[in-house]
Amino acid sequence: MSADTTLLLARHGQTVWHAENRYAGVSDVPLTDTGRAQAEALGRWAAAHPVDAIWTSPLSRAVITADPACRALGLTPHREPGLRECDFGVLEGRTLAQFAAEDAAAAEAFRTDPVAHPFPGAENPAAAAERGAAALRRVAAAHPGGRVLVVAHNTLFRLVLCTLLSIPAREYRRVFPRLRNAAISELLVKTDGSAALLSLNVPCEPERP
Repeated sequence: MSADTTLLLARHGQTVWHAENRYAGVSDVPLTDTGRAQAEALGRWAAAHPVDAIWTSPLSRAVITADPACRALGLTPHREPGLRECDFGVLEGRTLAQFAAEDAAAAEAFRTDPVAHPFPGAENPAAAAERGAAALRRVAAAHPGGRVLVVAHNTLFRLVLCTLLSIPAREYRRVFPRLRNAAISELLVKTDGSAALLSLNVPCEPERP
């Protein structure tokens, strides 16, 4: 039996800030009705595709999104501090367009290379990528050969995917434009810590027309 671990990565459901394209970061922002419906859909997906364990970011939007899946499978979620979202500094609760209206040069520098030019007061993106990658490796090591649902965040996951797939972190916005809320991305983490992306942004239920 292979000791490689399959991680099913899911971004949390829509929040009141994400509906307006505001950066949530480390702020504890509640889900919208749509976000709660997405969480329930993820729970139905888990019931049909059982996993051995469920891990989440400590932020409430991730914990609440994972709850229906935990109930469906009778699992107690594990919370991993390393899976929290990046701190976006002055952009917490604001949009990139608002920031650009105040400082067009800084906004353009961010768009060109978001790792070299993070928002003022933000967490270092390269450090966040290493933090998140280490967290996913710990999760994988805790469940050798298993299947694990991991519910966390858009920017953190994109940075971590770049790190684990040997893609320059500065390319995360271009290579992974957006992880959809509650969609599944399948990542195989091997025993040597390397990884392979098997699928990206697969809806947990058929999208309504």
